[in-house]
Amino acid sequence: MRILVVTVVHHPEDARILHREIAALTERGHRIVYAAPFSACGVVPRPGVEGVDLPRAAGRDRRAALRAARALLAERGPETDVVLLHDPELLLALPGTLRQWRRGGRGPVTVWDVHEDTAAALTMKRWLPAALRPALRVAVRAAERLAERHVRLLLAEDAYRERFDRPHPVVPNLPTVPPGSPEPPGPDRVVYLGHLSRARGALDLIETARLLGPGIRVEAIGAADPDVRGALIEADRHGVLRWHGYLPNDRALARLSGALAGLSLLHDEPNYRHSRPTKVAEYMAHGVPVVTTPNPLAADLVTRHDCGLVVPYGNPAAAAEAVRRLHTDPRLRLTAAEHGRAAALAELDWADRAAEFTDLLEMWAKEAAGERPGRAASAA
Repeated sequence: MRILVVTVVHHPEDARILHREIAALTERGHRIVYAAPFSACGVVPRPGVEGVDLPRAAGRDRRAALRAARALLAERGPETDVVLLHDPELLLALPGTLRQWRRGGRGPVTVWDVHEDTAAALTMKRWLPAALRPALRVAVRAAERLAERHVRLLLAEDAYRERFDRPHPVVPNLPTVPPGSPEPPGPDRVVYLGHLSRARGALDLIETARLLGPGIRVEAIGAADPDVRGALIEADRHGVLRWHGYLPNDRALARLSGALAGLSLLHDEPNYRHSRPTKVAEYMAHGVPVVTTPNPLAADLVTRHDCGLVVPYGNPAAAAEAVRRLHTDPRLRLTAAEHGRAAALAELDWADRAAEFTDLLEMWAKEAAGERPGRAASAA
């Protein structure tokens, strides 16, 4: 198949988009055009994928990104079998484009990969005036239900099903469990992997590192929101923690091996209550004990599999104490690491779901091709 993958919000090296979905599609032999904000993020397309550079949608003004996406869809859509969209913003570029495709009788099957609870996420957008958020949440819910009448949906979480009127397949956002035996957890290095923001506990992470002191190193790996970047730079400068900034997924994951603990300090936000933090599954897959706040799905994983410790929301002292407990009890941290790794192999491995994802797109493309005579769904 010929597949056009589009995002104007996510980093082009996003793990779900590039390292899971695109990797699964290219392994199956499909041809990928990947449209993403490469220049804005300072990266280039990976070999084997045709890259198209788009502006990045950020803050209040997203018009340039949407105009570019709309033009791309109009130009490249008719020559593809599947268009895979990764941002709710891109739904705004579809109405005129879908009509154009239908008039020409050459439109691809269009799929929206639903990564998050968009309406709940609005409560955390600091650039969005608080007075507008309730009305926008209602509008987003209406737009989601309208979208499912016109495009196919993939959901990243089971809990997202209740937002829609029709059933849609769930392809969870799981890590790829690395082969072989991971390095046992060591006694003196803690990691945080993922985007850094207030709601994701960036300031709690800094304070946790401060409380741990110089005997236990804390490494933060990920890009940061502007309002916490200064605090992270200052903490790094004074040796409180080591902030690596953004690293490509493969390099970031390589830093997990042998860590004493992996931290997930999410706040109690609506957008997080129904989502499994991918970082928790990544820690488990790499044999790293987990220290997490009681986000429901994360806490369930940790307690059910006995692979770490759960601490209260917004409590760096409790997080630091949990790390010290793992530091002083080698048996506890080794057992937690082994349990987490076993659970990841049993139920959290993307390798077990990759074929399901590619099968879905192939099936939908064949169904769509059957409605459009003369169009082959499986281009060589």
